[in-house]
Amino acid sequence: MITPSADFSEQDIERLRADTPGTQNRIHFNNAGAALMPRPVIDAVIDYLRREGDIGGYETKAERAGHIEGVYDSVARLIGAGSDEIALAENATVAWQWAFYAQTFRPGDRILTTTAEYAANYLAYLQVAKRTGAVIDTIPDDEAGVLDPAALEWMIDERVRLIAITWVPTNGGLINPAQAVGAIARRHGIPYLLDACQAVGQMPIDVQAIGCDMLTATGRKFLRAPRGTGFLYMRRELVQRTEPAMIDLFGAEWSGPDRYILRPDARRFESWESDYAARAGLGVAIDYALELGLGRIATRNRYLSSRLRAGLADIDDVKTFDLGRELASIVTFAIDGREANGVAALLASQGINVSVSVPSSTLMDSIKRGLPSLVRVSPHYYNTVEEIDRLLDIVGGLTRR
Repeated sequence: MITPSADFSEQDIERLRADTPGTQNRIHFNNAGAALMPRPVIDAVIDYLRREGDIGGYETKAERAGHIEGVYDSVARLIGAGSDEIALAENATVAWQWAFYAQTFRPGDRILTTTAEYAANYLAYLQVAKRTGAVIDTIPDDEAGVLDPAALEWMIDERVRLIAITWVPTNGGLINPAQAVGAIARRHGIPYLLDACQAVGQMPIDVQAIGCDMLTATGRKFLRAPRGTGFLYMRRELVQRTEPAMIDLFGAEWSGPDRYILRPDARRFESWESDYAARAGLGVAIDYALELGLGRIATRNRYLSSRLRAGLADIDDVKTFDLGRELASIVTFAIDGREANGVAALLASQGINVSVSVPSSTLMDSIKRGLPSLVRVSPHYYNTVEEIDRLLDIVGGLTRR
């Protein structure tokens, strides 16, 4: 029997699982890595590729131009933006790099970021600091381990060039106060780049309410889109005064031997060649999530992850490492005397997909808290209480051996 939650009935969950072929093969708790795609997403990708095989790639793009254009509209609806403020990318890192490397830095300029910043982002900060003499400063956390807006306000001075934070870090359930940060950034006129990679698809997002100037995300995680998809949002006024670090003939027109004209919209960041089949899948995945309702999804995810945390707390020799007052659907834990990779491998042998969060993925946070490698479990709305309890039974058995 499938146990319902407040926002999804038993019949809803049965239908969603029937719509997700992978649930017949595995218990999939690696949604923070890459979620199981629903059947309509899989069908959209395969159908597009089959059509390319039938009539040709260029011809399929021309035939389905309206559908491709509609993907920008879907992303815009998902986050409360205009379609002209959206650029599609092959992943979240590329989207984030488009935004970050388009900013200009001089010696002494400050980049303000978080303790639990993702490795790929921090490596970019280090590179720009090395190249330009910019300075990286970490915003202090409060007593709950959450970015402290009051501390951020205190740090603001004329040298702050960019505020760039991760909303939901990769190594646990922490949710940083993105909207409070946005209010401070707007008040002081400082560009604000928000990494929403783990947030998109598991909670409602409204860039106008958040107040971010730039937001980046992937499709493959909680949004349940194909791998190789992502997007950048950039506020319209910022787009118009931002020169991408690199351009090609999609993002700009070669208007004369010694000049070019940038596109007027966020697509100035894109390049000409793209995986249009994957983009078709991204659009369907977004529409699928919007039809279900991001509020309902968030409620269901809180229900499942709360049950998981409560169950882990009742098992001797198990420690969870999630910070914050409000928690996302990413749960990390360790078992005393057992390596995380070994635990993940054993769970895999029992048909349960999890992942391992390594210290180098969020190095500053790992150093601060002395984190080992952690087992990462990330339930999503199509998972069931019975699957949660199955994992808890196995983990409990490991501690009794």
